[in-house]
Amino acid sequence: MTNRRDTLKTLGGLAVLSALPGLGLAQGASSERRLVFVFLRGGLDGLAAVPAYGDPDLARRRGDLATAAPGEVNGALALDGTFALHPLLPEMHKLYRSGEAAVLHAVATPYRDRSHFDAQNVLENGTAKPYGRDAGWLNVALAQAAQRSGGVALGASVPLVLRGPAPVTSWSPSVMPSPDPDLLDRLGRLYRDDPLLAKPFAAALETEALMEGQGTRDGGRSGRGAPVAVLAQAAGRLLSQPDGPRVATIDFGGWDTHANQAGELGPLARNLRQLDRATATLKASLGPAWRHTVVLVVTEFGRTVAINGSRGTDHGTAAAAFALGGAVRGGRVIAQWPGLGDRDLHEGRDLRPTLDLRALLKAALAAQLGTSEAALETQVFPDSRGVPPLEGLFA
Repeated sequence: MTNRRDTLKTLGGLAVLSALPGLGLAQGASSERRLVFVFLRGGLDGLAAVPAYGDPDLARRRGDLATAAPGEVNGALALDGTFALHPLLPEMHKLYRSGEAAVLHAVATPYRDRSHFDAQNVLENGTAKPYGRDAGWLNVALAQAAQRSGGVALGASVPLVLRGPAPVTSWSPSVMPSPDPDLLDRLGRLYRDDPLLAKPFAAALETEALMEGQGTRDGGRSGRGAPVAVLAQAAGRLLSQPDGPRVATIDFGGWDTHANQAGELGPLARNLRQLDRATATLKASLGPAWRHTVVLVVTEFGRTVAINGSRGTDHGTAAAAFALGGAVRGGRVIAQWPGLGDRDLHEGRDLRPTLDLRALLKAALAAQLGTSEAALETQVFPDSRGVPPLEGLFA
């Protein structure tokens, strides 16, 4: 005889997204605007992803890590007369040229040390110091939103940025074979009147049907081990539904390039390819909803300007960030470039930050969630009154 515990084990491969209140698959989302937060954990090398080829000191400082200038063999993809994209980011370059991507450079959080754990915590908790609170700024903003639409974390767990008072949940690719359809039908009839299991069971079946055949299974890997394109496709499928969530997060680790950073087979090249593919996948998966979407791609800090003894880079300060989507007024680079001369570097080694990352985050929350200026300054990002939102970036 099948009991309730067996039933829940059988459903372990299903994403029970609507089992938690407030997510939105069965609620009805009242806003068309979507927000996707992509966290590049480990410290993206902003000078590699977005080389400032117009800076006369770049090639000298970077050595073997320097990317060829636009027009040269394997050259970068020009954005303007100063900046370019890494040649492995052609899809992002297309978005830039179509006005659906903006590039931000020399950006950083208030954090100025070089601990991954502390830097990631500052970026996620929204305060100016590590472990300033247990909630994340995105969750706090969701709790403040007048139109509740819920949030979903794509991965094995809910990251700090999405934890807090607002109810959210997570989805990750299944590691189990799909249950037999006949078994699911019989279980559905068995539990349709059960006050505890009926609604979660129906929601799980709805989500499984939504993701079925969409390439979300990945050979047994799941959560943070899943290819980021798989998570991007799942995010697009969920957010594009009329009654689906409107906020999603995607964790993408592995950007800590201390050794052997350069080269077509190096870790940076591998990650940039995956990021570029995920960008195109997310746009395609969102379909018409892309027009109302903002995708923020950020990292906790940058890398050192100079190469280290292991042919990599060490933890730095300022980095690059990206704002993508149909709701972005793109086709431009936002940067107050500090330069790479001897006196220009932060502590003599890092790209100096000239733009607070919270200015980007505030602008996105105001545009996509309708978060008020007062809430942004006092609750979402406490003690950030001196950091105004970027103006004119989002439609």
